[in-house]
Formats: sequence, structure tokens, C-alpha cells
Amino acid sequence: MTFGEIGGQHPRRWLWRGVCGLVSLALGAAALGCGRTEYKFEDVIVDAGPPPEFDGGTPPAARTSDKLDILFVIDNSGTTGPAQQKLAATVPYLLDRLTHPACVNGYGQTVDTPATDDAPCETGVRDFAPMQNIHIAVISSSLGGHGADICSPSAASFHPQQNDAAHLLTRDSAGGVVPSYNDLGFLVWDPQASHAPPGDNDVSALGEKLRATIEGAGIFGCGFEAPLEAFYRFLVDPDPYESVTVVNGTATLEGTDQLVLKERADFLRPDSTLLIVLLSDEDDCSTRDGGKYYLSNQGTIGTALFHLPRPRSSCASDANDVCCTSCGSPNPAGCPADPECDQGPLDSDEDPINLRCFDQKRRFGIDFLQPIERYTAGLQDDTISDRLGNPVANPLFVGTRGKTMVMLAAIVGVPWQDIARSPGDIAAGFIPATELKWARILGDSSTSTPPTDPLMIPSRLPRTGTNPVLNAALAPPTAGLLANPINGHEHFVFNELQYACVYQLPTPIDCDANPHGCECKGNPNNGNPICQTSTGQYSSQQTFGRATPAPRTLSVLRELGPQAIVASVCTGPSADSNDPAFAYRPSVAAIMRRLRYSVPQ
Repeated sequence: MTFGEIGGQHPRRWLWRGVCGLVSLALGAAALGCGRTEYKFEDVIVDAGPPPEFDGGTPPAARTSDKLDILFVIDNSGTTGPAQQKLAATVPYLLDRLTHPACVNGYGQTVDTPATDDAPCETGVRDFAPMQNIHIAVISSSLGGHGADICSPSAASFHPQQNDAAHLLTRDSAGGVVPSYNDLGFLVWDPQASHAPPGDNDVSALGEKLRATIEGAGIFGCGFEAPLEAFYRFLVDPDPYESVTVVNGTATLEGTDQLVLKERADFLRPDSTLLIVLLSDEDDCSTRDGGKYYLSNQGTIGTALFHLPRPRSSCASDANDVCCTSCGSPNPAGCPADPECDQGPLDSDEDPINLRCFDQKRRFGIDFLQPIERYTAGLQDDTISDRLGNPVANPLFVGTRGKTMVMLAAIVGVPWQDIARSPGDIAAGFIPATELKWARILGDSSTSTPPTDPLMIPSRLPRTGTNPVLNAALAPPTAGLLANPINGHEHFVFNELQYACVYQLPTPIDCDANPHGCECKGNPNNGNPICQTSTGQYSSQQTFGRATPAPRTLSVLRELGPQAIVASVCTGPSADSNDPAFAYRPSVAAIMRRLRYSVPQ
């Protein structure tokens, strides 16, 4: 088979004034209490000035909007259930910070919560004026197989959640439907009744709907997660395709998905501030559409397992070499014949289907994934390209929305210690994207320079080295419980990358009773740290969640600069919903710190 032309000081002491409502982390069950929680930060450094991510220390001249549109992009593949539940449990805090803004210091940390929203701050300044007009929507990372048999309706194992097509989700985890605003597929916070008909005016009821929708994303989605393409398809793509057909081995995009365009028009206001919140425990795998790119998702040809052709030998030493191409493509001009190509396609050990998305150029000679420039352009440029390559107006910027009113917050696979202001204290908050040491977590792919934190190197094989923040050495697969405090230790899981980080689950998962997507089923003897009990023994109980490195998503965030918020899937162990380190409260705090410069004060 040939491919042809494929082309400072951080205070940490908190005083609690009172608590209203309870939040349980038992598999994400969140009871949204009446009123609001009040909290105060003591021994603070008060700095009401602009955040340091803006060049020159002053915010750019930018429009703001009292309308906020929030799009959640949820990875719904088999391993993401624990992360979904943590996000769902964080919903009360998120909505409280939006509707009852806190008094904060210059780091965006809460320093005071006055009794009423119009009372002056004893310390710090208000985040922003209370939000009275919010649209909230949820989509998943599953976009089908792009023409391949995996995640396709033709596959015997197909589940409908494997192709949500970037349509708005309204399902709950029990198979029911979450009520949406006017049956349009999204939620509306509307205490001033500015919509016709009015939206929700009870923040607890709104929170319960949002929690149910996040958990309803499910864990039966496509394993080729495409969260970047999902948000692009829903928000930006001027002509999202309706279907893919494969004729004579070539995929063709057909039709226009009118439902995506309608849902976009209903949800996204032309004059709103836009916040995208992406949650994924693995890296993005947004496959290019059309041509033969779908083959990177292909599982079988007839009744035989399908494996990709080998890469030419130059790929092993330099994936950027001009001769590094696939043996299934014509030999580049000036490159010698390569005996590597005489060996036939890769085998099951060299090409496990579950690992098709990582390090593609070196491993296959072809990058089958959409370029990250597609997503940075989609969130920054007035003009983008349509399906045929023609320049068209970017739907995000056809109204009064400016670039600084568009933000991407990604909760992904990166050790929180690498991005925290204080390496040992997640509650101290996350460093703004423009201040991060990107060499630590991302390296430089153009020069094949790996991240300085070995935990952020995507690898099948156990890695060595030392995390530069904690000076913690990586531990071998045979090591004891949490021998490395960030990722536990390396493992021998055949079809899984080594972990960037792990986090303790509030309640272990019985994998023998929950076989789908539960990695400790049958107590596998592979040194998987997420299956280790408190005594260091292995069992069929999954005791930790995990995340693998996310270089593609992080690359987009790096290029977005002040439009980006970087957060970690891995959390601290706190089960106290009032703790600043609870679940994804640190991620929300980072979002609020950036949001205050795109909405009215």
C-alpha cells in the first residue's frame, strides 16, 4: 500500500469565615449548597495592578464585554472519568467566582469575601463585576475515525459517543437528557431576565445542570482524542463537513454540518468574551481530514490487522531530515534508496494502535495530525482558510470581539509542580503562560530538544532523569509506592505512554467490576503505579488517576501567550471542598485571574 502525496513570595495561610453547602468527591457527586462560601487569605501581598503576563506591565488596549460565553471541551475517552468527576465537583466554586466575584491580590488569589457583592474589599480588589449574562456549553473530544474503521459506525465495537461531531451535549451519565436553555443545547445564567425566554436565575440549579452535563460526556468516546479540532470545528470552522467517505483508499469530505453552524450561531454572541476550558488526560490527536490521513486511525484491512508502513531510516536520528518520510510514499528527490523499506510494514509491537498519535514523524515518517498553527490562527487571526484553502473571515472576529477577549484554558497532562508558583503548594496558584519555563515542560521540537523535565518526555519505555523542580529522580517500574512523588514511578504497560503525573482518587475504582477504561482490571503485573495500594501492593483497584504528557496542546498554549491559561489534570489529595487546593479550584483561580482583564470591572 502506498500513501502517495500525503502531504516572589507566595502566602499560603487561609482563614475560613463559614461554609454553606457540601461537596462530595464520591465519583463527582456535588451537592450545590445554598448561599456561598466565604474565605479570606491572610498575610497577603496586595497588588491590585495588572498581571505580569501583559508586556510592559500594563494591559493591552482591549474591548471587554459583560457577556461571557464558556465552552467546555471534555475528553470522553476511557480513562478520563476521574478527571471529569473532579471538574464536576469544582462547578460550585467556578460559578461562585463568576457570579459573586472575590477580592483578590495581584496573584489572583482570594484575599477577602465581603458580605455583599457591592461592599468594598477590606483587602485587595474585586476580580470583576458580577457576571449576569453567561452562556455555557459542553462538547466532547470525539470526532469519529475520519474515514477509518475505528470509531466508525461500521465497526462492531462502535459506540455513539465515539463521534459526537462537536455537537452540543445534553446527555447525563444515566442516559437521560439535561434540560438546556430553550432546548438549544446550552445553559444560560440570566438573573436579570435579559433573554427571551429568561434563562436560569438560581445558581445552584444552573450548577447542577452543568455538573450533570460534564459527567454526561461519558467515558465511551473515541480513543483518538481531538479536543483541539473539536473546539475549532464548533467555534471556527467556516464549513464543517457532514460526513466522510472513502473511495479507492482516499477519504473525501462531503456536505456541511448545518447543526454545528446553527448551534454555534445560537450559543456564540458576536460581542461576548469567549472562554474555552479544555480537559484531557492525554495529548491531542486531531487527525487531518481527507486524503489518506485517516490510515493513522485504521485498525484492520479486511480481516487482518493493519499496521502503518515503516519510516525511512533517517527518521531515527532526525525527524526533521528531508529524507525522513514514510516507506509508503515516494522516495524524496536526492535521498538514497533505503533498505529499511524492504522489511515491509511495522508489526504489532512497533505499531500498537493505541499509540498511533505520539511522535508520528519519527515513528512513521509522516505527521498525520493537524498543524498546531490551525488552532493558534483560529483563536488569533481575522482571516482563516476554508476547506479548500480559500481565505475567509474568522467567525470568532466578525463582530466586536477582540483577540484579548478570547482565552483557552487547558487542564492537561503536566505536573502541577512544574507550573505552580510554589513547587510544594498547589494552592499558591499557577504561573501565567507568558512566565512559564516552557523549556522545562515542552522543550523545542524544531531542534529536537526534549523538555528539561523528563516527566514531560512522551515515551513508551521507562525514562530516567530528575524532575528539576523537586529534584526528584524518576523511579523504575519495580519501585515502591510514590517512589517519585509526581508520577509514582515508570511502568511496563505495553500500549500506554509513561505518565507525566498521577493523583490520588477519593474512592478507588474496582476495575474488575468496571471493565471499560479501567486500567487495573485483572491486577496486571506491569508495574502500573495507579494500581498500587497504600501498602505498595498491586491490585485490581485503581487508586490513582493519571495523565500523559500533552506537547501538542501545550504548544498551542505557548503560542497563544496571554490568551492561554495552563493548568494540570493532576491535583493535590485534598477532599475538603473548602480547601483552596481542592480538585480544580487552582485551575479556576488561574482562569479568574486572566478573565478579569476581558470583562468589566
